[in-house]
Amino acid sequence: MNLIVTCPRNFEEEAQNEIKKILEELGDKTPEITITDLSGILTVKTSIDHDSVIRKIKQILDDEPWSIRYSLRIIPIQGISTTSVDAIASEMKKLTGVIQKHESFKIVVEKRNSNISSKEIIVEIAKNLQNKVSMENPDWILLVEILGGKSGVSVVKEDSIISVQKIKRRLSE
Repeated sequence: MNLIVTCPRNFEEEAQNEIKKILEELGDKTPEITITDLSGILTVKTSIDHDSVIRKIKQILDDEPWSIRYSLRIIPIQGISTTSVDAIASEMKKLTGVIQKHESFKIVVEKRNSNISSKEIIVEIAKNLQNKVSMENPDWILLVEILGGKSGVSVVKEDSIISVQKIKRRLSE
C-alpha cells in the first residue's frame, strides 16, 4: 500500500471507482485498490509515485471540484510495518533522514482498530530526533496510520495529505 483513502461509510465502492479512474488517467492501468474491513477505509497500491497522485487530485479539485465526490482524504504511505511500537519506530527511522537539523516536526498517530498506545509510539519515534517540535506549524509531519495489525508511516509536508473537504471549502471562499 502506498496510499490510504478515506470515504464516507458505505461508499467504499464509489470511492474505489473514483480513485481507480484517477490512477488510470495517470497511467496506472492495474492499481490494487482494496476495500478494508474498516468502514470508510481503502488501501491503494499504485505504480505512480504518491507526489504525482497528490498533484493530480489537487489539479482535479482546482478545475472540477465536484468531480471528486466520495474520496475524503488521500494519505501517502512511504513504509509499512506490523503494528508494534518497535516495528513502527524502526520503519519511521528509515524515513526521517529527509528532515534537516533546523527543521521542525510533529508526530501524528491515527489509530483504527487497535489499542496500541499512541503515547508510546510518539515517545519511541521522538527519541531518535533532535529537532524542534512544532504542533502548530511544523516543517514535517511524521504520520503513523494504524489499520489493525498493519501500520503505514510517512514523513511528509502538510500539503501532501489531501483533505478534499478543506480544499473545496477554501475554493468556495
